[in-house]
Amino acid sequence: MTITADHIRTTVDAYLDVHPGEKYLLAKALELLEQQADLASRSEWRGHATAGAIVVRPDGRLLQIHHRALDKWLFPGGHLEGQDTTLMAAALRELVEETGVDPALVTPAGELPAHIDVHAIPANPAKSEPDHWHIDFRFVFRTTGDIGRLQTEEVDEAFWRSPGVLTDHELVRHITAALV
Repeated sequence: MTITADHIRTTVDAYLDVHPGEKYLLAKALELLEQQADLASRSEWRGHATAGAIVVRPDGRLLQIHHRALDKWLFPGGHLEGQDTTLMAAALRELVEETGVDPALVTPAGELPAHIDVHAIPANPAKSEPDHWHIDFRFVFRTTGDIGRLQTEEVDEAFWRSPGVLTDHELVRHITAALV
């Protein structure tokens, strides 16, 4: 069964129950949900959901990938696919696809996303994509595994990095809280 609008709405509501002060940050996502946008569909050009994995080793280092097309260091993640049954499952699938980390060595730090990031995506004429919004559901996972085979079409490097490299202090606070 694919991810439903109800699953996305329930996840957003549960997140806001924990982080009520972030409602203004999710205004675009809430607006799209009110408009009954199909956030599970990549072809919903007003905006759609993506899922990301923030993976933490026992020594506290975080897994980041260097995204080839964007030329940026990011957490593993991407668009939802038809076989995804939950947002967390989508995040885990993306992690395994992009980094080859053994899923048997990965455990979620909690049931809810540690962070939801809403950001604008510029138009991509090469892909015939207009500008739109991504609602990125970021889940924290623990692992004792290591990087395996990279998905070289999208990822050209992956490293375990200190949380100190992150400049978003609010995100660091969310990650830390998820690990408690």
